[in-house]
Amino acid sequence: MATTDVATHEQLVETMTGGMVHPAPRPFHGSELLRPDGRPKPEFRKRLRQIPNARNAFTTLSILVAPVAVVAMVAGLGTWWAVVLGFAVMGNLQTRMFILHHEAAHRLLFSNRRLNDIIGVNILGWLPFGTGTHHYRRAHAAHHRDEFGPNEPDFLLYSFYPIPAASFRRKLRRDVTGVSAYRTLKPRFTGLLHRKYLGLSLRFFSGQVLVFSAFLLAGEPLLYVLLWMLPYLTWHQVQNRLRAIGEHGGMTRSPDRRDTTHHVAQHPIARLLMTPYGVGYHLAHHVDSGVPFRNLPLLHQALADGGYLEGASVWPSYRSLWRGLTRAN
Repeated sequence: MATTDVATHEQLVETMTGGMVHPAPRPFHGSELLRPDGRPKPEFRKRLRQIPNARNAFTTLSILVAPVAVVAMVAGLGTWWAVVLGFAVMGNLQTRMFILHHEAAHRLLFSNRRLNDIIGVNILGWLPFGTGTHHYRRAHAAHHRDEFGPNEPDFLLYSFYPIPAASFRRKLRRDVTGVSAYRTLKPRFTGLLHRKYLGLSLRFFSGQVLVFSAFLLAGEPLLYVLLWMLPYLTWHQVQNRLRAIGEHGGMTRSPDRRDTTHHVAQHPIARLLMTPYGVGYHLAHHVDSGVPFRNLPLLHQALADGGYLEGASVWPSYRSLWRGLTRAN
């Protein structure tokens, strides 16, 4: 979404957002480690911004090898329950690829920018149903520059909460039946008919041809549908929505990040299934988007210890937040 009329956009913000903003937090005046806006002070910031290249290289390699292992396991077992298990695991692996792509979009996956972009943007942003270009980086930069602002790419995704429970169920039903994925992928198909978007569409389809060829060479072309396409069309869409509204659902435009972004307490199951690689420390990420994911827990702890986070602005679990995002009427 991009609105050009400032007055109109302010009206949209006023009428469509803010339903989940907690009562105004106490003013924060800074701490030993943090500035009044929550950002880390120079010495602490320097420590937080160190990128662990070796650990990230191992993580990246493992996430590229893991799908091969899943396909080999399913093909070797050859049972229906192996396909079901592989479906669930592969959907999670695709989510992990996208989150590492997000890290690379912030230029935080590797300190060498060329390596960061080749692996994190061009590969991890390409194979799991992406284009592997810098379009996501540009849109995401607008999101961080001004959450819920005129150029917020996901304004509608975060708006109107809390919503009726029936409406929430309809959204999840669209996710699990592939409707949401169709809306996401439709521009790649229509782009084949428009010269302006032809390059993006061709790059997208070439990536999927490459992935399908790998399944074909393994002698398992059907598993491309069952273990690669189907998880993306369904399970990945559900994960993406639940995580996204857990980050910004019902919040609003504000210079105070506590009004734009939720913080949800991170538990092992949530980290395993939905918020790996520190992405669940989303308020800390928006306070300083230049902090690599491995150091976000440290920044979060400083925010909590320094008094930036208050009880009313912290949700104890995703389940409690999702409940809060719905209403009976």
